[in-house]
Amino acid sequence: MRRTALWSTASGAVALAVLGAPAAHAEGKGDIRVTKTVVNNGGNVIVGVHDVKTFPVTFTVRDNSGVKGLSHVSVFNAKNGYGPGDWTGNSCHKSTSTTSVCTAVFEEHPAGFKSSVDIDPNALAGTWQVNATVQARDGDYWIHDDLAHFDFKRASTLTTDATPEPVAKGGRLTVRGKLARADWSDLKYHGYTKQNVRLEFKKAGASAYTTVKTVRTSSTGTLSTTVTATAPGTWRWNFPGTHTTMAITSAGDTVALR
Repeated sequence: MRRTALWSTASGAVALAVLGAPAAHAEGKGDIRVTKTVVNNGGNVIVGVHDVKTFPVTFTVRDNSGVKGLSHVSVFNAKNGYGPGDWTGNSCHKSTSTTSVCTAVFEEHPAGFKSSVDIDPNALAGTWQVNATVQARDGDYWIHDDLAHFDFKRASTLTTDATPEPVAKGGRLTVRGKLARADWSDLKYHGYTKQNVRLEFKKAGASAYTTVKTVRTSSTGTLSTTVTATAPGTWRWNFPGTHTTMAITSAGDTVALR
């Protein structure tokens, strides 16, 4: 039986591109500061080929007079300076008389990536940075162009298919699969080549998977290996991910013995 795990996000409108990532610097007036920045609740931002990906950027801001809010926020690739996306709104909530938590919400539309940059849109994947300007109630302000970094990744899919089912005890079992990732040029998933993927097995009645071997994907992203069936259980593939592509574990394929 064939089992598939799929992660997808993104589709829709386009946004603006921030060109040229300047050297990090901060400037401003008074004592207002951003003391903490968290992107997407601490997780990677993962974008597929269709659905719009929405994610928050949360700032903890402090000033003796109280915080007025955010006047500018941008996110973009730290290497090439491109950041197609929409800043769709923000809000601030007072924690104390001097501290507020402010949240900016961004949307990423993969359908618009290709038309909004003059490079391969897949080059958008990688490390992104956050810029922001915050304002205080007494007129103080602070501009910082490198408040935080986060990973902006391409979504991936991974399948598992173990045959024959059932298999004779001591017989040979072939486990196949395919690793693919989102291509933002044509909005399709294509095989991810030359990647190491772990084959894992969980014996019937066990609570955890163990790694059996590591297999490298082919030129089309396919996986295939043969193992000896010594016990009934579930087989799956596990890809640890890369700097540009999300980690993913396939659904398991359970094989009985006969």
